[in-house]
Parts: sequence; C-alpha cells; structure tokens
Amino acid sequence: MLRAVSLFLVLMAVWLLLSGHYTPLLIGFGIASCLLSALIAWRMAVVDHEGHPVHLGPKIIVYWGWLLVEIFKANLDVAKCVIFPAKYLRPVMFTTKVSQKSDLGKVIYANSITLTPGTVTVDLDNDTVMVHALTEASADGIKNGEMDRRVTAVMGET
Repeated sequence: MLRAVSLFLVLMAVWLLLSGHYTPLLIGFGIASCLLSALIAWRMAVVDHEGHPVHLGPKIIVYWGWLLVEIFKANLDVAKCVIFPAKYLRPVMFTTKVSQKSDLGKVIYANSITLTPGTVTVDLDNDTVMVHALTEASADGIKNGEMDRRVTAVMGET
C-alpha cells in the first residue's frame, strides 16, 4: 500500500508540473485522476519494486548525475566521429558480462548503455549484453566496467 501512496504522490507532482493550471476545479480533477490511476495500478498488482522502484532512493539520483556527465562526454566523442570520420570512426560489436542479479538492474544497465551516444545495446541475454559502439574508446568505456559497477552499487547488489 505504501508504494501505491508513493505512486499517487509522484503522479500528482508530475501532473501539477505539467498542467500549469492551479484552479481548485482542475486540481480536484488532477487529484481524482491520479488517485484513480494509483488505485487501478494497485489493484492490478503492478505497483511492485520494479514497477515503482522507490527503494533505489538517493542512490539513483547520484547515478543519474554521473550518467549525464558520461552522456555529455560521449556526445563530444560522436561529434568527433561526424566531423572527422576517417580518423575516429571505428565501429565495433562486442559482448560483455553483466554483474547485476535482478532484472531491473540488468535493464537499467542496458538502457544506460543505449542512452550514452555512440553505443547501443543490441541484445541482453541472461548475464551477457551485446553492444555496438561507434569508436574503440566508447567500447573500452563499457568494457572497463565502471558503468556496470555503478549500476550494481545502485541496486545494492555489491
């Protein structure tokens, strides 16, 4: 039930931020729609630790900050590939091990790879992930395991 209340609060916060209208009638409609959505999700039993991972807490916020920096650096790497393709563009496809135990951790890791420009997760199969990278440097960035270690730490699976 705590997750359903948390889901309602998150939905309400997003609704308030996106609506931009703060009249009593519209706020009442927002409360009603968010409450109904949270109730339906709770009755369908989709408000679990993977569907609404509030247990990740502040650790995921710190990880997002680190990921944003990595995305910025990868953007510069891709820009170099666009401007000087003969010098920097060296596509490579490789597989690497995944250390996360939970499905949520594996999905966060695979999506983080794909969010980073110049790399795409092609396949996630049990304990391995297949990645396509535009440069050898971006491939080495994944192979060194820093992102994998950080996701594992966020999930509390160390």
